[in-house]
This record gives sequence, C-alpha cells and structure tokens, in this order.
Amino acid sequence: MDYRYLGNSGLKISEITYGNWLTHGSQVENDVATQCVRAALDAGISTFDTADVYANTKAETVLGEALKGERRESLEIFTKVYWPTGPGGKNDTGLSRKHIMESINGSLQRLQTDYVDLYQAHRYDTETPLEETMTAFADVVRQGKALYIGVSEWTAEQIREGHRLAKELNIQLISSQPQYSMLWRVIEGEVVPTCEELGISQIVWSPIAQGVLTGKYVPGQQPPEGSRAADEKGGADMIKRFMNDDVLGRVQDLKPVADDAGLTMAQLAVAWVLQNDNVAAALVGASRPDQVGENVKAAGVTLEPELMQRIDDVLGDVVERDPGKTAETAPKTRVA
Repeated sequence: MDYRYLGNSGLKISEITYGNWLTHGSQVENDVATQCVRAALDAGISTFDTADVYANTKAETVLGEALKGERRESLEIFTKVYWPTGPGGKNDTGLSRKHIMESINGSLQRLQTDYVDLYQAHRYDTETPLEETMTAFADVVRQGKALYIGVSEWTAEQIREGHRLAKELNIQLISSQPQYSMLWRVIEGEVVPTCEELGISQIVWSPIAQGVLTGKYVPGQQPPEGSRAADEKGGADMIKRFMNDDVLGRVQDLKPVADDAGLTMAQLAVAWVLQNDNVAAALVGASRPDQVGENVKAAGVTLEPELMQRIDDVLGDVVERDPGKTAETAPKTRVA
C-alpha cells in the first residue's frame, strides 16, 4: 500500500481508503461487512471513511465493531455530519452547532473511539451561518474529538470561505470529498485549482462510477442481480445518470486499454483518479471481501500519458466536466 499526505498536514492516509457508503446495514449482512473490513486491513488499508447517515447510523456501528481490538494509533477513521439522522426531527439535520455537537458524540459512541481523525461537513448547509458551523468544528477539534476538518461536495467558493474561517480559528481544514471518476470530472475546473492553492487534498468517492466502470453493465441488458443498479434501497437512483447505452458502450471500449495496462477495469478506474496529484485517496467500498484485495492492486500504479490519452479518446463527449454540477447537485435547503 502507498500512503499520501492529506492536504498541507502531517497526516498520512492509505491512498486506497475503505468507504462503507451504502454497503453496510442495507445491502450486506453485518458479518460480511466485518469480513470486508478485515480484508481491507489485511491489504494494508489503514484509512476508513464512513458517515452518520449511512444506513441511518448502522454503518458506523458496524465499522466500530469490525475495528474493535485494532491499535487505534495505526488507523485513520473519518466520519461526516449534515444529513438527517435518527427520527429526523427539526434539529437532526444540517450544520448547526446543536446538530454538530450531538452528531460527533453519537458517531464516537457508535465507532467505539475517543476521536476521529477527520470530521467532514457532508454537504454545505445553506441555512446555518458558516461562522457558526466552523466555530462548532473548532470546538470539536479543541475538545479532542476530531483532529482535522474536511468538507464534501462543496463548491470552490465555499471551500475558500471555509478555509479562511478555519485559519482564523486555528484549525486545519485539509480535505474535500467530491465525486470524481473518468466519467465525472466536474472538480477539475475550479475545485482542484482552489484546493491546490489552499493546501487541501481530495478524497474521491465513486472512482468506479458506482460500478459502471467495471464494465459489468452491458448496453441493452438488465443490470446483474445484487448490483448497485438493481438496489432499490438507494443504489439505483445514484447510478441512473450513467445507465445509458452511449456511456455503457464506451465503457466496454475501455477493456482493451485495461488489458494493455495489465489491470482489471475497476483497477484502471481507481488508478486513473490516483494519477491526479491533488487526490490523496480513492474511496473504495465492497460487498464481498475479495473485491477489496482486487481494488488495492490499483495502489502505486503509474499510467503512462499515452494511456491516459487513450482513455480520453475512448470516452470522448460522455465525460461530464461542467464545474457548475457541484452546486447544481447540492441541496438548496436543509433536508428534513
């Protein structure tokens, strides 16, 4: 496993980070989830990313159980706050001081740890003053409940403003967690240049485009049973934008490129995001332990410029690059 610094900090994380988004608590039984975490540890992954909202807090509980007994100092545990949790009361959502303070305590309890290495704002809260949010994060850091602060799916402007306040409050905002893959490159125009300037890294989610870049979805055919596109508990909605024959057809055309690189399609997709110097880690999930070992083989791979160009040529105009998509896909008001 290769390790990279997270932002302009002294913290190193595994460039393949294990994420349990949408896979624990709904799709996968807890014992399989635990096996996947064990497989990640065996493969040299030391960084684990979760969120309070995943499977309405169940994912954190599963991860906490799976990591029990591991040396805490050898792990980097990340979680997030913003989306509604619990019964979904009026204050069970957003980035108010109240919700942040209650959420960190709940997360630490479920994760069975005294602190998280990184606490992330899971979206931007349009209904709370940013000063309130950042001051609450600063208090979480000073209480020793989180070491660093990050954000997820914030625009370049929001990141700049958050970073300015973090600096004033003497805390470190060191990461951004956006969606990024060969097919979804919306961060390249604005978010990445801003983050490079400010000393902030990307931890990217969905590098395999929700499984589309594995090539398992064939144009004109029903999605395989048990796949994310067939999961009505949330997976199918997320993947819709890529499920058209033009995109799927071009993805099939990437197979010879992967073969020439000596990689599987999934490994090629993960290796591709890691070629970007501003990316500290690719988030990879799993519904079977063997998937973890396969994905880890993308660590430390260098793709030659000629191969990167071939990927661009194959995908052509199905790649989404519009930086406005970050704001467009963000919640306009708090989600109740």
